[in-house]
Amino acid sequence: MRVLILGSGGRESALAWALNRSSSVNELVAAPGNAGIAEFATTLRVAVDDPAAVVALAQELRPGLVVIGPEAPLVAGVGDALRSEGFSVFGPNAGAARIEGSKSYAKELMDRAGIPTARGQKFDSVPDAVAYMDELGPPYVIKADGLAAGKGVVVTEDRDRAVLAIEERIDTGVFGDAGRTIVIEEFLDGQELSLIAVSDGGTVVACEPAQDYKRVKDNDEGPNTGGMGSYSPVPACPPPLAEQIVAEIIEPMVDATAAAGEPFSGALYAGLALTSKGPKVVEFNVRFGDPETQALIPRLRSDFGELCLACASGDLSGTKLEWSPEACVSVVLASRGYPGDHQTGVEIRGLDAAAERPGVSVFHAGTAADDGRVVTAGGRVLAVSALGGTFAEARARAYDAARLIEFEGVHARTDIALRAEIKERTES
Repeated sequence: MRVLILGSGGRESALAWALNRSSSVNELVAAPGNAGIAEFATTLRVAVDDPAAVVALAQELRPGLVVIGPEAPLVAGVGDALRSEGFSVFGPNAGAARIEGSKSYAKELMDRAGIPTARGQKFDSVPDAVAYMDELGPPYVIKADGLAAGKGVVVTEDRDRAVLAIEERIDTGVFGDAGRTIVIEEFLDGQELSLIAVSDGGTVVACEPAQDYKRVKDNDEGPNTGGMGSYSPVPACPPPLAEQIVAEIIEPMVDATAAAGEPFSGALYAGLALTSKGPKVVEFNVRFGDPETQALIPRLRSDFGELCLACASGDLSGTKLEWSPEACVSVVLASRGYPGDHQTGVEIRGLDAAAERPGVSVFHAGTAADDGRVVTAGGRVLAVSALGGTFAEARARAYDAARLIEFEGVHARTDIALRAEIKERTES
């Protein structure tokens, strides 16, 4: 079948890579794609969050399946528009996508379904928000209610910084309408991880856990980013705990969206904290994670195209995913200045040499083709993922390959999956 994938980031690069390897996919089109995706797919320009433009493209291409990668088109109703024209779509409709598009709405559903999460409230008044924040105490957690490209959350011990974050969102409008309403939450102690499941609106099929790194610097220092790396599996989340998370968190949210009249079809991402009182939800997303996907996809042995089509067709019953027992470590290479103002248009060298390393896949995020060269086109530029029989081997392969890639201002964390490697060493 012909598959149209929407998006241009590292997540879409990994998903496109998996679709290209699928026995059920004979043609892949990406809109808009990037320089890496263009190596094996036709790329076309389209405004992915414009339902009419995407439908027009789909009517021209007549794909057997449309895979929607990012959250913005899902929240904008691209899935609804495509389904109304008879297309098979991987990704939820706008109503179900509200659990990412509005953190306060997700809170309401979690409260209704009894899903464990942080205590919190929404506000559009600075004084009221500050008063509630002081009631909860530090560390302070401030979230833009709407979509903010992964940058709407501030977690800090510094009260002045927290008050400034509230004022920036509500009064100054640094995130536009997405931040005029905010959610103040209690801080959840414990290690964080992600568990992504695929649902057809009833059946839930879980992926293996992954863990990402939000802060820009080693030791979880510096500002939040979209994610600086990830790894899978997660030693802190053995199979019995993963099964508990699916039963107590993922399945109840799928049931809650159905009860609200918006059955969830697509990838449901639960960001979790393993607290002293058990796993609790930090956030729900309505698509595969970025950068978690870059650590999950290389481990997936099942046919990804068939999985997406079964999900879109409402036919996941009996589906079981097969995973490699190997570890995968994915290291993000970012542009100078990221997550703030950053350079673009800088030539990237060493991509082929890195990709030729054993067990290594290089996924493109912020890249573009320019007169025969590959250049930077965003803050997060590449994700270098590597499989290994141990976390030590996977880390070594990922970082050795990453060092072969050069562009001016490149920076990366050096501690991706280090905690997993240390745990592995101490238990061996």
